[in-house]
Amino acid sequence: MESTSARPSGSTRREATRQKLYEAAVTLIAEQGFSATTVDEIAERAGVAKGTVYYNFASKSVLFEELLRHGVGLLTASLREAAERTAREGGGGVDALDAMVRAGLVFIDRYPAFTQLYVAELWRTNRAWQSTLMVVRQQAVAVVEGVLREGVAAGEFSDEIDVPLTAAALVGMVLVAALDWKAFQPERSLDDVHSALSRLLQGRVSRG
Repeated sequence: MESTSARPSGSTRREATRQKLYEAAVTLIAEQGFSATTVDEIAERAGVAKGTVYYNFASKSVLFEELLRHGVGLLTASLREAAERTAREGGGGVDALDAMVRAGLVFIDRYPAFTQLYVAELWRTNRAWQSTLMVVRQQAVAVVEGVLREGVAAGEFSDEIDVPLTAAALVGMVLVAALDWKAFQPERSLDDVHSALSRLLQGRVSRG
């Protein structure tokens, strides 16, 4: 968000700088890996001095950890907004899940490099930021869990479903399907991919 003042505030400028660093880091790390990416390269790609990187982040690892927080936070907010909007419009649980599927695809379409990094990091166990990654992952999955629990309580979903596993499976379905789309089926439109996942969702979760 832009500042309402004529001149940007210090916090607004810093946030803009951090955003540049996030974008530079995610692009470079996607291209050549975390270990091979240097702080000098991140600074150069972001168009800032090396000291600016360390002013905002204590180290390259801290930068990447904050990048994960930032990116998954954006995804979580998108999922939550989709569910809340559906509820305001009077939609049910399946409608909310479908809206979140689309929101996830929109996010991944906008941030494919980040999504690729995020999925790759989920499978690593030797990173300093592993505990942070697990926390932010659960925040995203929890939004889906909430919709599933409400659907079970309302009788829309079967009370036999395993809510935590189903929520994780739905998030994973969107992530993996979207990455496959971007890598191997880029000619397909977002609407086309959403339609395919929507049919799968309705056949696996909805009663009747």
